[in-house]
Amino acid sequence: MAYLQLLRPAQWAKNIFLFAGLVFGMKLTDSGSILLAVLGFCCFCLLSSTVYVVNDLHDREEDRHHPRKRNRPLASGRVSVGAAVTMALALFVIGLGGSFFLGRPFFLIAACYLLLQSFYTFLLKHQVLMDVIIIGLGFVLRAMAGAVVVGVEISPWLVVCTFTLCLFMGFSKRRCELNALESAADAARHRKTLALYTPDLLNHMTTLAAGIAVVSYMLYATDERTISVFNTNYLIYTLPLVVYAVFRFAFLVEHGLVDGPTDVLLQDRPFQISLVFWAAAVLVIIYRGEQLRTMLGVATTSAPSG
Repeated sequence: MAYLQLLRPAQWAKNIFLFAGLVFGMKLTDSGSILLAVLGFCCFCLLSSTVYVVNDLHDREEDRHHPRKRNRPLASGRVSVGAAVTMALALFVIGLGGSFFLGRPFFLIAACYLLLQSFYTFLLKHQVLMDVIIIGLGFVLRAMAGAVVVGVEISPWLVVCTFTLCLFMGFSKRRCELNALESAADAARHRKTLALYTPDLLNHMTTLAAGIAVVSYMLYATDERTISVFNTNYLIYTLPLVVYAVFRFAFLVEHGLVDGPTDVLLQDRPFQISLVFWAAAVLVIIYRGEQLRTMLGVATTSAPSG
């Protein structure tokens, strides 16, 4: 069980961003593309677990000062350093090797992801602001990898929406870490950058990032190219679900009810329900847009209004 915990399988939920290209690139009805997306997802699960193992090896002393992270396999001593190194090497070889067989673009993005995360673990995680920006870029690379593996164009909106949303989640995670620690001294011992973040500063940053993320999604939904590709402007009507999910996330973080984004995704029922309704609405609008317009009495030959 300790070895499985070291892989952090709950964190694999973050790799769901790889399926954005499959859905919004209208490849969800292509079985070959689905298979490629699933294989890409599996490769990134292995690569992200490689990063988590290396991170836990590097941070095991700092983690011992954290009330929750002290129970991690390496920090608690349940897994030896030698076993963790062996596991990291195996995950690296299998994950990167599998990425190579999914095509050169996917392989290059996977390699960039590993390189970026290595810089984060050994250097940039101790640089205030850059620590969260690098996390956001990691999610952007996931989304880009999901697009190239199914052969769709990388949309600028995919990059903007993913990056701003993940900035919001990244600063929220820092807020959760401050909530879990009793004093500034504890925060500094666990993570150097936490000594420079304050609750008020993080509140400002999460508010700004959340606002940009929501506006970016709104602009994407009303963009002429988006409307022409999906043959409907109904995507904008999913905005209330996006706003609720973002506000719900912020509410849980502010009240210290979660330890991070993964807890929100896997444990909070209202957030999960809003996510399911949003996903269902998006699928219907994208893949049944013309039928939906006909059913609502809108001529399919008419130009969609903004």
